[in-house]
Amino acid sequence: MSRKGMKLFGEKIVAGAMFALATASIFWAQDQKALRANVTADLPSGTMQAKATATCLECHEARIILQQRLSKAAWTKEVEKMTKWGATVDPADRDALINYLGENFGPDKPAYEPPRTMGGKKTSK
Repeated sequence: MSRKGMKLFGEKIVAGAMFALATASIFWAQDQKALRANVTADLPSGTMQAKATATCLECHEARIILQQRLSKAAWTKEVEKMTKWGATVDPADRDALINYLGENFGPDKPAYEPPRTMGGKKTSK
């Protein structure tokens, strides 16, 4: 193969790889949006559900919160830490958010049991 042919062949390989990556990223982004939509529904209702969803689930899946069993003092430290790392918590909502997390995910709550799946379908216990 000539030098020009090799260059053309290489350009086609690169273009094909870029197309494959772009296509894969579109599907991955759609999957992530669907996953995030499913996870946000998992936070319990309450006056701070929407704020917790907007604040916490911007970076985390709901199960990160659902599996926690922290005291109010520990939730306070957690909210302070996340705020330092960039979470946007309105100072007027801070105490109510901590109370919401403590009431719903405190040490007195039963352990979180993730949904069991088998082949993409939920199974019953």
